[in-house]
Formats: sequence, C-alpha cells, structure tokens
Amino acid sequence: MLKTIYIVKGLPDEDYKQFEKRMFSLAERITSLVKPDTLKLNLTLEAPPILSVIPFSRLMVAAFSVTGKTSEPIHAISETGGYNGTYQVEEAVPVSYVKEWEDGTPTPGTCMLTLFRRKPGLDDETFLRRWHDGHTPLSLRLHPLWNYNRNVVTCASGDSRVPHEGIVEEQFLTKAELLNPFRFFGPPLKTPLHMLQVLKDSRSFIDMKTIEIYLTTEFHLKS
Repeated sequence: MLKTIYIVKGLPDEDYKQFEKRMFSLAERITSLVKPDTLKLNLTLEAPPILSVIPFSRLMVAAFSVTGKTSEPIHAISETGGYNGTYQVEEAVPVSYVKEWEDGTPTPGTCMLTLFRRKPGLDDETFLRRWHDGHTPLSLRLHPLWNYNRNVVTCASGDSRVPHEGIVEEQFLTKAELLNPFRFFGPPLKTPLHMLQVLKDSRSFIDMKTIEIYLTTEFHLKS
C-alpha cells in the first residue's frame, strides 16, 4: 500500500494552540476531499524541555501520514502555509503497539519524530545497511520503545531545500521513558556508555548537520 508523509512547519506568528487548530482543520479537509484509506497526524503540541540530552528542535511541525490507492499530491496540504515537503516512503514497523484507543484521541505516551539525511559519501546500500542492520537493532536493545515506525524515503518533492531521506517515529508509553536519560539510555550505571554508543552509531550513517528531532503527539484520525 502506498504511503505518503507530508511535512508542514509552524508559521513565525503562530503559537502552539493556533498551529494545532490549523493542522486539525487541515486534517478534516483531507478526510473530506481525498478520503484516504488511513490518516495519521503527528504534531508538536508544546515546547520541548529546555534541558535535554536529546537536541529537540523548538520549531513546530506536523507530519501527515496518508495511505491510499492514489499517488496524486494532496493540494490542500501543499498549498498551506508552512508546507515543507511530500515524501513517498517504504514503511517498516519492527516493534508495534496494539491500537486499543478511538480514532481522533491522542495515542498514549509520547513520540520522538526524527527527520534526517544520510552521511555524505554513503551509497544506498551502505546507508540502508547501517541504518536497518546496525542502528535499528541498537535502538531496540537500548531504548524502551513501544512502537517503532521506520520510513525510507523513495521519492521527495516540495519546498524543503534539503529533502529528508529517513523519517522515524519512535513511541514511548510515558514521557519519562523518553525524557529521562537514565530510562531512555538506562540502566543508570550504563547510561554514559549507551549514550556514546548511540551517538557514534548515528554519526556512521546520518548527516548530523541536517537532522531534525521533535517531541510530538500522535493522532490516528482514520485507521
């Protein structure tokens, strides 16, 4: 099934509530006009903590994940303010939750949305091998992941000057499991070692100058 992710950024004069209202209004238009098979929205609802070992972006972002039978772009998104890019992706979910909550309500816990490009000089095979066969198993082993949604970009278009090549959504049952380094990288005595392992591994395949990491909340609007 074709999956497309649309990225929209907040406008300079918007606050979090205004951005949230605008994105949910846009989601209603998508559901009405396009009638997708599924629609998921992942967006920033609040500012990330000022002090964090994770370098969260302080920009506002929304990621609309759409599946359906058509590959035609959704103009309601591409014509909205802050539109950043359209990404057709190949999805893998190495760890998956069982959805037991109603559509339209927030997914329990919290999410880390990561957008990135490959380290310069890596060919496709090396980039994907280091990401899929190296970093994914390391993340699953070290982090208390409840859901891991990995998306390889196969086609990109839009206003982004540097299109992303990877889009990852990592879900945690509680904020503490993400924001507390002794739980995210734990156990406590091994936290410094695990932090270095993750950093070294990330640098082996990600262009760290272009990475964007957001603290977000997920909503299944049509599942």
